[in-house]
Amino acid sequence: MSDEELVAWLQLLQAHGIGPDTARRLLASFGLPQQVVAQSRHALEQVISSRQAEALLHPSEDTLALIERTRQWLQAQADGIARWLIPLGSPDYPPQLLQTADPPVLLYAMGQRDRLAPSRCIAMAGSRNPTSQGADNARMFARSFARHGWTVVSGLALGIDAAAHEGALDGFDALQEAGAATIAVVGTGLDRVYPAQHRELAHRICQSGVLLSEFALGAPPQAHHFPRRNRILSGLCHGVLIVEAAPQSGSLITARLASEQGREVFAIPGSIHSPQSRGCHALIRQGAKLVESAEDVLEELRPLLPGPTHATGWAASSVSVTPADQPHPVLDALGHDPVSLDALLARTGMDTATLQAELLALELDGLVARLPGGLFQRRAAG
Repeated sequence: MSDEELVAWLQLLQAHGIGPDTARRLLASFGLPQQVVAQSRHALEQVISSRQAEALLHPSEDTLALIERTRQWLQAQADGIARWLIPLGSPDYPPQLLQTADPPVLLYAMGQRDRLAPSRCIAMAGSRNPTSQGADNARMFARSFARHGWTVVSGLALGIDAAAHEGALDGFDALQEAGAATIAVVGTGLDRVYPAQHRELAHRICQSGVLLSEFALGAPPQAHHFPRRNRILSGLCHGVLIVEAAPQSGSLITARLASEQGREVFAIPGSIHSPQSRGCHALIRQGAKLVESAEDVLEELRPLLPGPTHATGWAASSVSVTPADQPHPVLDALGHDPVSLDALLARTGMDTATLQAELLALELDGLVARLPGGLFQRRAAG
């Protein structure tokens, strides 16, 4: 983006009284933002009010300061982490998001340029105060998605969001050639991290994925920013998985937006006694797909993908960190007959927590089946 374009975009979007809808009207009427800000007051007043035209033609000191701060932010790139702006209509604009009813007029991005338009993308959302099982589920599902070449999108919030990003990064680190990554869509300007304790996580995301926002630099974490953030989160993806949510959780807003955008909605069930599961149960009653493994999600989404990825042969060529024909201590201990957890503990020498974590990871990868009566069985290859 040229400096002239940068100035025009920010002059348009930061003008007092001009929101995204008004900006779209002006762009539809006059063309590029450089052409919008070059119009006479009379021409502008055919589309917007005189007060809005005044604000557009005479940018405030705050807007001028923001333009200079944005210039400096764009130039301060280091450690292989890029910073760039993506206006509506740019060839770099995420195609999935462009298909939504309310795509952002301008996006701010930070991270890896080639990670923003993934061909396979799943959003994950959930409670900021999850149970330990909910957080573990988020990590396990996200890790499996990443290992199968799917980009995980979430909101960098506390709880489920952070666990989803961490799981995706773990899967990506284990198998970088798959091209999987994670995208964090945030509700602040990209010159700040919210919550502050996620600064290190945000840096990790930038190294293999993208931080994304529609909010200008310096924008604080205001409450009304997050529903707008959520429509981007769901709009980027083919489907949204709600991992754990209370009845009034903001995650249910994400699920509603996803449904309105024509995206698939999935929910993980939990205990009937857990308040953090009731939001998911409500979604399931309303038609969200109940899922118990990452493979349940992927089976639903693969037919929606363009090109050869929806063919039945895709699953056979999909990425797996632990293929069925590779040595693995738990798979070796399972053999090919149903076996109890106690027997596996004796065969592997693992403690219970470690073995259960390994079994869940193998189950998510489609290598182990959980049978009635507490038994486990190795799935047949192919």
